[in-house]
Amino acid sequence: MVVILKENPDPRQLDNLTKWLQSQNLQIHTSSGVHQTILGLVGDTSCVDMDLIRALDIVEDVVRIQDPFKSANRKFHPLDTVVEVGNAKIGGGNFALIAGPCSIESEAQIISIAEEVKKSGAAILRGGVFKPRTSPYAFQGLRAEGIKLLLEAKKETQLPVVTEIMDISQLDLFADIDLIQVGARNMQNFELLKQLGHCQKPILLKRGFASTIKELLMSAEYIMAGGNNNVILCERGIRTFETATRNTLDLAAVPMLHSLSHLPVVVDPSHATGIARLVEPMTMAAIASGCDGVMIEVHNDPAHALCDGPQSILPEQFDAISRRAAILRETLKK
Repeated sequence: MVVILKENPDPRQLDNLTKWLQSQNLQIHTSSGVHQTILGLVGDTSCVDMDLIRALDIVEDVVRIQDPFKSANRKFHPLDTVVEVGNAKIGGGNFALIAGPCSIESEAQIISIAEEVKKSGAAILRGGVFKPRTSPYAFQGLRAEGIKLLLEAKKETQLPVVTEIMDISQLDLFADIDLIQVGARNMQNFELLKQLGHCQKPILLKRGFASTIKELLMSAEYIMAGGNNNVILCERGIRTFETATRNTLDLAAVPMLHSLSHLPVVVDPSHATGIARLVEPMTMAAIASGCDGVMIEVHNDPAHALCDGPQSILPEQFDAISRRAAILRETLKK
């Protein structure tokens, strides 16, 4: 349920209303805009008398929300959320390019790529250290050593960094990571999401490859219910009957998520297509759809990459994409 207050509500009446609502075992999420304040009520609102609240002098309207996700719901929070990752901002008109290798392989590799993508306009450096692979015999990442190398690249370039967590037991290793990524396979690892709700670090939440938009938002709700509102949603392709690409990039999810939620939305065209030559056109399409950022896999030698080489692009290709992306975004503003 949402209680929409009139402009400049009387503080004493607002305090009385808040205390009464809390006495009904309801949690209150307050969203204050320029001209309007909204109270989002979380809990069992079935017994709340909407007409009684609507009759109060400070109340403009009361709306019952049927969606199960409350904290992530735009009806509760009409203004776009802006998530800060180091010096980068995502959401609310702020756009960020996230780039780096699928997997960190050596110190020289990650620092070299970090320097190249920063020079080309990347705002956040990505680098995989814990790799959830389909085969148990495939390269699983450098793990804790990879974290050290990623932080060394952060020190050298001053870029904030993002990498994927796979288990609650790894959380202590992420103390100096700026943005924690929850991969598609862990989107519904609810115990992990609960813990991340208490850590207060920004979370990049990827959509599961067989998950609906509502399921993605409910996973975000798990994080936000713990008190962490710094969540970025990521569309990375879903599994369909099509086999020409690794996944099917669901770009309709971008405007749909924006209509349903105030959280920023980024797109991962690398995992979505699995084909390097498709990364550029899908990046442009993602920007045209209104996304708040794009995450691209960049490798200095894709042919010999230990992980996902076929979908990785060279630094010079990323530079070209970055330039085209800037032109497209300026064009869309007109």
